[in-house]
Amino acid sequence: MNTTNPKTRQVQDSMGTLEVPHNALYGAQTQRAIHNFPISGIPMPHSFIKALCYVKFACAEANKELGLLSDAKAEAIQTAANTIIQGAHYDQFPIDVFQTGSGTSTNMNANEVLATLAHQLTGTLVHPNDDLNMSQSSNDVIPTAIHVAAAIALEESLLPALRHLCDTLQEREQELTDVVKTGRTHLMDAMPIRLSQELGAWRAQIADNIERLQETQKRIQRLPQGGTAVGTGVNADPQFGPLVCANLATITALHFEPMPNLFIGLSSQDTALELSGQLNVLAASLMKIANDLRWMNSGPLAGLAEIQLPALQPGSSIMPGKVNPVIPEAVTMVAAQIIGNHTAITIGAQSGNFQLNVMLPMIALNLLQSLQIAASASTQLADLAIKGFRVNHQAILQALEINPILVTALNTVVGYEKGAAIAKEAYASNRPVLEVALEMTDLDRETLKRHLNPALLTQGGNPSLG
Repeated sequence: MNTTNPKTRQVQDSMGTLEVPHNALYGAQTQRAIHNFPISGIPMPHSFIKALCYVKFACAEANKELGLLSDAKAEAIQTAANTIIQGAHYDQFPIDVFQTGSGTSTNMNANEVLATLAHQLTGTLVHPNDDLNMSQSSNDVIPTAIHVAAAIALEESLLPALRHLCDTLQEREQELTDVVKTGRTHLMDAMPIRLSQELGAWRAQIADNIERLQETQKRIQRLPQGGTAVGTGVNADPQFGPLVCANLATITALHFEPMPNLFIGLSSQDTALELSGQLNVLAASLMKIANDLRWMNSGPLAGLAEIQLPALQPGSSIMPGKVNPVIPEAVTMVAAQIIGNHTAITIGAQSGNFQLNVMLPMIALNLLQSLQIAASASTQLADLAIKGFRVNHQAILQALEINPILVTALNTVVGYEKGAAIAKEAYASNRPVLEVALEMTDLDRETLKRHLNPALLTQGGNPSLG
């Protein structure tokens, strides 16, 4: 014990001795990493540390089942892991994300903390390497923890949030089926659509994203545990990896299974990249929906003003009464962050040199952040924007009635050239296209009303045959 500084204590590893804070649960290898990587001040995400403790719990159980670890040591490790899984001691994982690319520092941080906790809670001595790292390597533990953390976030957070967004869109879609509005292409007036059709397109986008994510889900639940140092499984029983997967399935209620090829799981991050790619598609979908809402809400006097989003907070520090579309704006920033994260993950995923990827902590950080913010943003978009917007029926009807593009419905009756002339005159005189068509064709009012009925035009087909 260090007698010169009561705030620290001396610890030892294979490289010598050094001091750590007196109350720290970690040991020498963690302290060396703290000294070596004072880079960003960003530690590994709590969700990753929790997943890592799930892995350590499952590994202890597998080693016990194989007769390699005593019941007392296995139970001590599991007791310690449970305290962290339940939310305690996250401050004992201070190592920066930007560290050794294998995540060895974080793996040993977990081993040291769990060894100390195991002794404190049960009185059983547990060695960070010999017991907690038995049948393991950082090289398979960290990729496994990435998959476990991502699988949990996907199943418990993101997919439920996207289903909620889908359900909310469907509710509004059914409610607004009778609202006919001006469609837009190139941000310019186009043929009419129903507001329910617009919302239905958004809903279908989100449903497609759910389907894509579920397709990736089965691969993110395949784990490389058992590959140990280079993928050959040296120092691990051949049954160790399958047992760990089975134990994790019991703990998390998710179906984990071994990767068919463990070398891929260590040297590559293809599945993490695939999941990030699906999140990249989701980001594009959320960006499109959020920006459509911003345009439709624009105004209230000099914009489209088709809808009014819920007023959530003052929009300006200088302009009284201004209210901004804050939720769609937040969602667009989330989408931009996910797209940026995907770029970083792409670079990380191709950084597998021979038998090991060396950007694992960065991949973990960005992937788990993307999953988290996508889930939160989707929920807020549903609850604070989609669910509560009000339709400005007057503004929608006014724009619809004078929309010269309605003349498209007369193409098969009067021809494109005549239709273009009618539209130009309607634009120039700022009159409804029906009134102009009465003057420029021999069609009567009732015939024109039938052809130019915006509601009928939303049903597709040839309106002239109606």
